[in-house]
Amino acid sequence: MNGSELNELPDDSELLDPYVSSLRRRALQTRELSAVRSFSDGFLLKFLRARDFDAELSLKLLVNYQQWRKESPEISGCLSPSSVLGLLNTTYHAVLPQRDHTGSRVLIYRIGQWNPKDWSAFQVFRVSLMTSEIISTEIETQRRGVKAIFDLQGWTLGHALQINPSLARKISSVLSDSFPTKVRGIHLVNEPMFFRPVFAMIRPFLPDKIKQRIHMHGADFHKALSKFFSPTILPPEYGGEGPGIEEACQDWTNQLLQSETLLQQIASHPTADIAITPDESYLRGNRD
Repeated sequence: MNGSELNELPDDSELLDPYVSSLRRRALQTRELSAVRSFSDGFLLKFLRARDFDAELSLKLLVNYQQWRKESPEISGCLSPSSVLGLLNTTYHAVLPQRDHTGSRVLIYRIGQWNPKDWSAFQVFRVSLMTSEIISTEIETQRRGVKAIFDLQGWTLGHALQINPSLARKISSVLSDSFPTKVRGIHLVNEPMFFRPVFAMIRPFLPDKIKQRIHMHGADFHKALSKFFSPTILPPEYGGEGPGIEEACQDWTNQLLQSETLLQQIASHPTADIAITPDESYLRGNRD
């Protein structure tokens, strides 16, 4: 079976056992992972699916993930939604309840809702990491990946000054080779001219595959977005017919808060099995 066919199998399929066992054996023998004593099946399957069961690429991704967490304790060490509740309550971030036509999760970030005087870039990045950790537990997301819409209306010099080269490198690492999620598309809307220097700082760290999936739509973006997303899943503010963006943000904030214990488990024992969050129906999502 090829990687695409293996991706479609359920977690408990016996056909996946040799791949999981092989990755576990190699991980336990890898010097960079020597501090980790065990890896659960579910944890390893995230990395196998993210790289379509390519053994070498899956191991490399796993090593990069563990190294990134080790080098970024200011972001990965405190996965507590309640610690950034004030930011979440500004309706800064949403995961839409419906997947797109390919099965991808669709995330929206409203940068203008982030006040850089109140919240650091590390705290903002932490919100993204918490969401990524939660949705990466979904088998359908492991298979179909994610797409993100960044609404840059309200981007200011204060935002730009928070993004230094070190943080830019950490952002690009998560997007490209340090997190077990397939990034299927990144869409920028309402991007001002003075956002471009920040993007230019991140871009060199991105692989060509990710660069080709970045789309800049400007201020007149409704028609452009409709070429990538069905109107049935997008909020009206983005040319769609789905729930309003504030409702979507509040629903996802509630989901994050319900996942506080799960996220604490991930922060403490990222390679272990974790409990499922209370609202499984939201996490499953539906296609449009």
